[in-house]
Amino acid sequence: QVQLVESGGGLVQPGGSLRLSCAASGFTFSRNAMRWYRQAPGKEREVVATITSAGDSTNYADSVKGRFTISRDNAKNTVYLQMTSLKPEDTAVYYCYAVDWGWGQGTQVTVSS
Repeated sequence: QVQLVESGGGLVQPGGSLRLSCAASGFTFSRNAMRWYRQAPGKEREVVATITSAGDSTNYADSVKGRFTISRDNAKNTVYLQMTSLKPEDTAVYYCYAVDWGWGQGTQVTVSS
């Protein structure tokens, strides 16, 4: 059974930082590219960042380039999203996605003073 469990969300002030984690199980994590998506209220889900299976290549949405960093630890079956210089417009539910396998349940990130 495939499981993707996100953690690390919460309330943070503008300019602050958070690190999201996604623990994966039920498939061969090291063979799968991984993505983080987000969905803000009233908006479509959008891809935020992508990392290859080996972690040797990453890609980011323009809106987060230079502020967010995706990484992975294949020994721990975990993918991370380090978010810095957070803005109110980063407020959304953040989802982990395993290519070919599916979605996590999401974790709420709220950026507000």
